[in-house]
Amino acid sequence: MADLSIRTPGRFWKTTAVLLSGAALLLAGCGQSGDAKTSSAKPSDLSGVTLVLGDQAKGLRTVVEASNALEGIEYKVQWANFQGAAPLFEALRAGAVDLAPAGDTPVLAAATGGTPLRIVAARRGQSRGIAILVPPDSTIRSVADLKGRNVVVSSARGSIAQYLLIRALANAGVEEKDVNVGFVLPTDALPAFNAGQIEAWATFGVYQAFAEQKGARVLITGEGINSGLTFITASDEVLGDPLKRRALSDVLGRFAKAFEWAQDNSDEYARVFAKVNDIPLDVSKTLRKWGDESLVPVEARDIQALQQVDDLFVEKKIFPHRVDVKALTDDQVFSRSPLALTQSEATR
Repeated sequence: MADLSIRTPGRFWKTTAVLLSGAALLLAGCGQSGDAKTSSAKPSDLSGVTLVLGDQAKGLRTVVEASNALEGIEYKVQWANFQGAAPLFEALRAGAVDLAPAGDTPVLAAATGGTPLRIVAARRGQSRGIAILVPPDSTIRSVADLKGRNVVVSSARGSIAQYLLIRALANAGVEEKDVNVGFVLPTDALPAFNAGQIEAWATFGVYQAFAEQKGARVLITGEGINSGLTFITASDEVLGDPLKRRALSDVLGRFAKAFEWAQDNSDEYARVFAKVNDIPLDVSKTLRKWGDESLVPVEARDIQALQQVDDLFVEKKIFPHRVDVKALTDDQVFSRSPLALTQSEATR
């Protein structure tokens, strides 16, 4: 399986340095080749199909490969790794990737911008992995104390971290205009935060785990505020191709089995995740302690939760117009509960 990676700044990630434009051209070429094979293949033959699986910081690929979930597939896959959701969705828009996993707000931002995508599965996690952090010796003791302070949000407007900040400030009775908010990529914000250059930092995931391991104090987490949802999206093009659609349905079922494996093998998964991402094992174990993840079909409650996020961002004028989340969802590609899949179904 090919690995087409976008370089991530910072010393915590080892990736292949490939420019986004170059990756887009290369992957687009792969996609054209796959389409040509698909068109001449038999209706039931997936051997000519190639799915280009977008990923962020190898978060999806790690669990899939650790569990050997793609063993025995009839089609081909290529992985394309990106630092964040914005370049990932640029690649999806360009037709360079077929599938893109991202948090709730980046999915909405991409849809608002006209990226041709559909939500095909929901990845349930824990909102503990989103937080507002302060240095251990900070005088900031509560969200209300953020008034008049500088807060860095990772990574851009419309992120899950910004959603947490907006809701937390509202709950604390603090006007957003009374807080100085800036946006910095997490790979740049982490060393600045550890150096004491950031008063408060709204962040997530492995960056949050790194900071907490260094003694950062948690002001508030996303529990009870953020949905804890990540969505798997697919391009309109791949969904419109009958053979690629079949392959996508199969790969989503395999992803679901991969997350089941991770739940049953937490220690092994933590070791693999640490090695693949070149991070300390303690950081990887911290991420695992925040809760298990699962991949499931999109439900009505997920659509409702995502619509509420979109409505808030439209109200705050972060997004220019509303999107209809239900219309963005294709619930037929992955419609059965992965728990109902037998092992033979998941690996055939």
